[in-house]
Amino acid sequence: MDEIGELPLRLGILPFRNKVLLPGAIARIECDTEACVNLIEGELWQREENAVIGVVPVRDESYAMARENGSDDPNLNVPEDVFDLIKRDDEWVGEPILWHNRGVAAKVLHVSREVEKLNGQVSYAMVIEGLCRIMVHKITSSGGYILADVSHLGAARLPDVADLSQDPDIILLSLQFKAIALQLISVLEKSGMRTSQSRYLLENIPVHRLVDIFVASFEIRFEEQLNVLDCVDPKSRIIKAIEIVGRHLKLIRTTENMTQRVEKQLLTLRKEFLLPQQMRAVNGKLIDIKDEEDDVTVVKRNIFCAGMPRRVMKYALKELRKLIKMQPHQPGYFTSQNYLGLLTDLPWGKATKESDIDLEAAKDHLDSKHYGMTKVKQRIIEYLAVRKLKPDARGPVLCFVGAPGIGKTSLASSIASALNRKFVRIALGGVKDEADIRGHRRTYIGSMPGRLIEGLRRAGVHNPVILLDEVDKVGSQNNGDPSSALLEALDPQQNYAFTDHYLDVPFDLSKVIFIATANKSQQIPSPLLDRMEVIELEGYTATEKLKIALHHLIPGVLERHGLGSDTLRMPEEVVRFIIEHYTKEAGVRNLERCLAAIARHVAVRVVETDSNARLCNNLLMMSSSTVHSQCECGAELEMEGISTNDKLIKLDAMNINNSATVIDTEMIEKILGPPIFNTGITLEGVATPGVCLGLVWTSLGSDIQHIEAATMPGKGDLLLTGQLGDVVKESVQIALTWIRARRTDPTSRGDAHFLDGQDIHVHFPAGSVPKDGPSSGITIATSLVSLFSKKCVRMDTAMTGELSLRGLLLPVGGIKDKVLAAHRYGIRRVIIPKRNLKDIVEVPPSVLKDMEIIFASRMEDVLEHAFEGGSPWKQQARL
Repeated sequence: MDEIGELPLRLGILPFRNKVLLPGAIARIECDTEACVNLIEGELWQREENAVIGVVPVRDESYAMARENGSDDPNLNVPEDVFDLIKRDDEWVGEPILWHNRGVAAKVLHVSREVEKLNGQVSYAMVIEGLCRIMVHKITSSGGYILADVSHLGAARLPDVADLSQDPDIILLSLQFKAIALQLISVLEKSGMRTSQSRYLLENIPVHRLVDIFVASFEIRFEEQLNVLDCVDPKSRIIKAIEIVGRHLKLIRTTENMTQRVEKQLLTLRKEFLLPQQMRAVNGKLIDIKDEEDDVTVVKRNIFCAGMPRRVMKYALKELRKLIKMQPHQPGYFTSQNYLGLLTDLPWGKATKESDIDLEAAKDHLDSKHYGMTKVKQRIIEYLAVRKLKPDARGPVLCFVGAPGIGKTSLASSIASALNRKFVRIALGGVKDEADIRGHRRTYIGSMPGRLIEGLRRAGVHNPVILLDEVDKVGSQNNGDPSSALLEALDPQQNYAFTDHYLDVPFDLSKVIFIATANKSQQIPSPLLDRMEVIELEGYTATEKLKIALHHLIPGVLERHGLGSDTLRMPEEVVRFIIEHYTKEAGVRNLERCLAAIARHVAVRVVETDSNARLCNNLLMMSSSTVHSQCECGAELEMEGISTNDKLIKLDAMNINNSATVIDTEMIEKILGPPIFNTGITLEGVATPGVCLGLVWTSLGSDIQHIEAATMPGKGDLLLTGQLGDVVKESVQIALTWIRARRTDPTSRGDAHFLDGQDIHVHFPAGSVPKDGPSSGITIATSLVSLFSKKCVRMDTAMTGELSLRGLLLPVGGIKDKVLAAHRYGIRRVIIPKRNLKDIVEVPPSVLKDMEIIFASRMEDVLEHAFEGGSPWKQQARL
């Protein structure tokens, strides 16, 4: 702005309705009408770096008021075609348009173009900076936009900047303006606003130019803005600015004084309110005595209102008489009081009224909450149908067994919703003391009721659905066996009179519906397992995980992290990439964690974007307040008073992109790190003699297990590593015995001394994970045959099954989970015992069509299919 340069005598005109742009102010304009579009395309689009336009205020008839002195008529007589061109804006149709004869020449700093996708309408957004005042002489139209003959207003009579700095009047007025501006800045700093930019402007910009920037930052009337625009003389302009700044300073101080008076009145009212409360606290001793006298009355009333059975009420009244005889300072007083509180809180006669079960609604609810699980959901519907026909039926205790994150707890909650009953979850993981289930006797210090009674107390009814979570994690110590207490609670022949040690009176649990969950049914104590109906929940396929993520997990994660579909989008192929390379468990819990990590990353970006936008606005508001306006062609305007020398502010920050973040695979690797699982590594690990792939079941579901075997010079010892249990150790012994028996058979022409002078080492990798169970016999035998024959097992083949000394294959469990695990790792050939043929029907058809399932009856069949070209010993032995 220091050097305006030669001003063109003919400029394209941008009309502003009821707003004024002053020299030194920066404005951002969004234009979408025909006149503005034609002006930008005709004058600015190709040469925006040096483009200059005229900005002229216009107003409708409501602002056409004569000035008090009657001078400077603001209206211009414009041609009819110009009037018609501006009338095309629907908002101005039928209203006279009055032009001001003065305006501002503005430099175009930036122009951006946008096209509507629906109708193809073109709109522009541009940022302009006011340069100097101009006089408008004649307005015409050309090319669909407005042109005008203009001249630099006051160019012939304005003194030089050096002369202004020496003028005594200007110096005095400048000192007055800076003084009142500094007062305003100090007041704003006390309120927490940043004003370092404003102080910089006061120190580095001449006052006769600075006043326009300051005035542009205030919201003042349109007529007053025109008065400032018409002030060509610097002295008059400074005087007008002093008046406006002084008025705003007075307004702020008046507001502060009013706020202080209101706060003082509120403080007085607060003291008046607290005084009675303090007086009551002074007399608290009398109130406490009155409360102690009412304790017995309250307890007695609660006993008669609790609906206890007659025998329990007699016991409670007996305990109440003991309480009455005791003093509050006696040790047993509060123990007795807490015990009576438990008796009155228990739901002796309260029950949830079970509504008529709607099987169709229950089916819809299960389908909406749980994907797949057809067999499990059908069993739940059968359970509900029996309850509908016979509400008091004592059915079996359902026990959902499956890997973590597969939906066991949510299934139990769905059953409670279908029955319209309260749902209580009792976590049994790590319970080793019988008192946790049955409670402590009241003779012990710190005694408390068991978890079952506490769960009923929380539920408030005696017929809730109680979930016994992780029943397989129940252990036993010298303090008793918790499973024996659970037996009494689950047995319908005993639970009608369940006795908690703390409660010391029987409580009827026959109305409670118990549901249990476990990860492994083998770890549930046998007597407890006999009371339950085990329902196996198998793992999800990759397709099922994808559907669950799209319909359940992603919407839930977005809601929990405060995001929406317009903020974060994850395409289907990206979710599939996460499933294949970052999750291999049977459930979806780890998948949900990955999605939550992505949501947190996007949440940070959203917050940082909003913070940057607010920071940009705060920096711009240091020199001018944001003013939203609408130009004559319907454009919105934001005016920021900014020094021309301050080029540090990025103009593109005004156009912050708020579109949704679309996740791709590159972003996935940045957020979650490199892919964790690689199918190629799993398969390449078999390309060594003595290595074989087995299918095993873990606490997280089925998985792939490498079994490695090696020989070395020694005394014929067998070395086992990998944190193995007794069952796996026995499987290794059986496999080695079977191989030695076949090799030493005289009819097979084998070498009877092939193991002399050699030690055998069998290793199960991932040694930190305990391994036990009857499922690795044939895998161990195959790895040993591969070691002795120095021939590699097929890379695309995995197997599961147990081996007998006669070479027969014994069936194993978890076939569906193991086949799904092989499918997840890209293995397409699986060898299983022929006696597990019945279990294949549970495998989804979409998985079976990609797999080759080989059924074997003897170990010879396994070796025939595990090696390329058949068994490596078939020419030398009966194998």
